[in-house]
Amino acid sequence: MLEQRAFDPNIPEEGPSAPPPGWLDCVTGYDEPKGGDTGDQLYPPPPAYNPQPENDRNASVPNVRVPQVSESVAREALLKFVGSKWSKSSKPARNLTFKELQPITMYRYRLETYTESRSSAWEMEPFTGQVVDGPQYGMSPPPWDVPVQQPQRYIDVILKVRVPHSSFVKTCHRCHGCGRTRCTHCAGRGNRRCPFCHGHGRRTTGHGRNNRAGNNRCSSCQGRGRKRCTFCHGHGHKTCPTCQGNRNLMHFIQLTITWKNHVFEFVPDRLPEFPLKKFEKVSGDAFFIDESILVYPIVGFPDQEICDASRKASQEHHSKFSPQQVPCRILQQRQTIELVPITHAFYSYSGKDYDYFVYGLENKVFTPKYPSACVIL
Repeated sequence: MLEQRAFDPNIPEEGPSAPPPGWLDCVTGYDEPKGGDTGDQLYPPPPAYNPQPENDRNASVPNVRVPQVSESVAREALLKFVGSKWSKSSKPARNLTFKELQPITMYRYRLETYTESRSSAWEMEPFTGQVVDGPQYGMSPPPWDVPVQQPQRYIDVILKVRVPHSSFVKTCHRCHGCGRTRCTHCAGRGNRRCPFCHGHGRRTTGHGRNNRAGNNRCSSCQGRGRKRCTFCHGHGHKTCPTCQGNRNLMHFIQLTITWKNHVFEFVPDRLPEFPLKKFEKVSGDAFFIDESILVYPIVGFPDQEICDASRKASQEHHSKFSPQQVPCRILQQRQTIELVPITHAFYSYSGKDYDYFVYGLENKVFTPKYPSACVIL
């Protein structure tokens, strides 16, 4: 029979992966750690970090000239469009006759609010003799006083940093400092009952009445009745997965800083035959850019819908990202008005009338209907 390893009571059973309640130290300025609680704790910024909007503040916008698209530009845009569609012929685009090019004034308003939030959670790593930045070097700074390098504005970034002076070393809670844990699959004995012969060492043969335990030795366990435990390779124990056999852990507070750009965008819906979603993939001429910690509603612009959208967006973001609603602070706001060029092109081909749109600085094309190359009269 396979030699059965003697049970070693000194090797503990594997404990929970999270430290038990009361295991971690308390750090001033941070919430008391709770056993098993791995979620991040958000911290609202101090009042000094939050700007307040001023009353009766507004932004004025200059007038702008609507750009014109020539026939050659409109034709080239259509040729490029049909060239990307294998099912469409370029012949109509080359031979069409323009009837009218109608420029349309289309504005896009955008408000961007760049915020910062901070949260923390306890983390741990195997202690292998690395430097321990603990409370002996001073008190840990509060979450919003931990210095970090600010990223480029209006780009989403997540940064994780270790809170200074929050580290300490403790015995591994999972293996109780043993560095090993008892294998739960073989109960620490290094081998298990053979699943093919159920520990008998022999396989049954025959069917029905002829079913009998013959002298056929089990080929899986070579007649031993037991097999080496594949989970612990016959050792009866495994290296502790938490401390990786180092017996001690270094605990520390990890601060997560999240910079996020929140965008409000509005385009007046004045062209029923043109899908507004098409504007999402093209750029426009940003003739108005207003940037400050807090921006204020636009007034006096010829397009009243843009003024209304600016007022709505400002109120919505000031309210949504106030410390009373979300534990974050506003770092910067930017509002822009873009003139998105769009031209409605009317043309005829083979005696029939058609139309299409040229839009965006990229001169993209949207056509509800395009003629075929051959027309049967």
